[in-house]
Amino acid sequence: MMKKLLLSLAVIGFLAGCASTDTQKSADVTEGKPSVPPASTDTQKPKPPPTVATPLPPSDAKGGDPLDPLNPKSMLNQQRSVFFDYDSVVVKDEYKPLVSAHARYLVANRTQKITIEGNTDERGSREYNIALGQKRADSVRQMMVLLGVKEDQIEAVSFGEEKPRNQGHDEASFSQNRRSDIRYTGDK
Repeated sequence: MMKKLLLSLAVIGFLAGCASTDTQKSADVTEGKPSVPPASTDTQKPKPPPTVATPLPPSDAKGGDPLDPLNPKSMLNQQRSVFFDYDSVVVKDEYKPLVSAHARYLVANRTQKITIEGNTDERGSREYNIALGQKRADSVRQMMVLLGVKEDQIEAVSFGEEKPRNQGHDEASFSQNRRSDIRYTGDK
């Protein structure tokens, strides 16, 4: 148990150090993007995504999470989205505890499977957004695997710009659409 805890802390520390700079952007990441976002046609200001994920309770004494992600009232059910900066695939520090909590649950429940759905805003070509959404889903998947989740428990897919959370055409709307969503087997 102690070895797993120390390994998890070491992996989280390593990931935090790796994500402190945004060096994962490559030259192809900016191709196909308009230099100026389209003007907003909405009169309502959408609510921006949360900037900090709410801390989740620690594991219980038996090493399992007391939360069930399929229970609508559980925090693992209510916090399923990892938001990204514009044109980025880096999991931000404020979402690492959330990814870690889902990983802890999956490690304790080896038969449970998830799908990570990568999403983008509407800017960029369809092909570019599908690739970017896949990279976002893969970055969350990779973090979970490093935290001990078996690879066969996770499927990473991209919806690109096809499943927007917010239909607006301004930065606040775009920021809600740049995300990876965690879906458990059995979700509706």
